[in-house]
Amino acid sequence: MSIREWEGLSIPTPGTFDLDVAHTRVGFVAKHMMVSKVRGRFGDFSGTVTIAENPLDSSAELTIKTASIDTGSADRDGHLRSDDFLAVEKFPELTFRSTRVASHSGNELVVVGDLTIREVTKEVTLKVEYGGAGVNPWGAELFGFEIETEIEREEFGLTWNVALETGGVLVGKKIKIEIEGEAQRRA
Repeated sequence: MSIREWEGLSIPTPGTFDLDVAHTRVGFVAKHMMVSKVRGRFGDFSGTVTIAENPLDSSAELTIKTASIDTGSADRDGHLRSDDFLAVEKFPELTFRSTRVASHSGNELVVVGDLTIREVTKEVTLKVEYGGAGVNPWGAELFGFEIETEIEREEFGLTWNVALETGGVLVGKKIKIEIEGEAQRRA
């Protein structure tokens, strides 16, 4: 295993790692009717993390197929794929590209990058927790991670909503994004 010590952490040596789709979840949480949460995920995505010699110069990219959205409700998923929300026919992908590691403390990093949804690109800040590195039983080098951030969906053109008689709106404006999983060293 190509591991090195860096500031008290065992991290991979430089190289490119691909997200292990079978062991990664790209999910989100939205407020529903101001009283509960709806959780969903995207099933079709790909991404890479390039570990640099100086770990703070590392970078990451993620591409998500918008049509792969799944909240467990076919009607809701159909609405989310429509022009009211993701408009998957016009905008089949959403992307993230890191621009810098803003800070780090122990195994926690703050990563800044550009998120593009419906051709609107905004800078977002991710809280990243590094989970460690290892080798699976088949000899593949990998590392684990957890990522979260929160976005204002209306900033990306996702403005559809319904006012409620009791006050508030049907769909919350803030969307929490949660990604956890593994990345394997490219062969």
